Amino acid sequence: MTDLLIVDDDQDFAGTLRMMLQSRGYDVAMEHDTNNILARLDQRLPDALILDVMFPEDPFAGFELAREIRRRFPKLPILMLTGVRQQFSLEDEAHDPARLPVTDFVEKPVDFQEFSTKLDRLLGRPTIYTERGP
Repeated sequence: MTDLLIVDDDQDFAGTLRMMLQSRGYDVAMEHDTNNILARLDQRLPDALILDVMFPEDPFAGFELAREIRRRFPKLPILMLTGVRQQFSLEDEAHDPARLPVTDFVEKPVDFQEFSTKLDRLLGRPTIYTERGP
């Protein structure tokens, strides 16, 4: 079974996402703050990390954590959840590991079909959804 870790301070959102992912056969754990993430990853590395950008303690905590995770765990796929990507001109940064080392972004509010397709690609799994037309 594929292990995922969701790191998001919005417990309702994370819980809903967890249920949706579990229905697709993923084993999903959750954390709601950034304090213990590195220690948790040292103990057990998931197959992919789903990481929010903004946390109450620091609006840029997700960015900072992504950089540290990439430094320590360079092969761990990171799917970043953000509602601020366009606001901060992050359109191409997912592909620039020097600036922001995440594998891909998904905008909030999350379209679960888009999210699932990106996660499947990130993990090398066949997607259950077909691509949308123009």
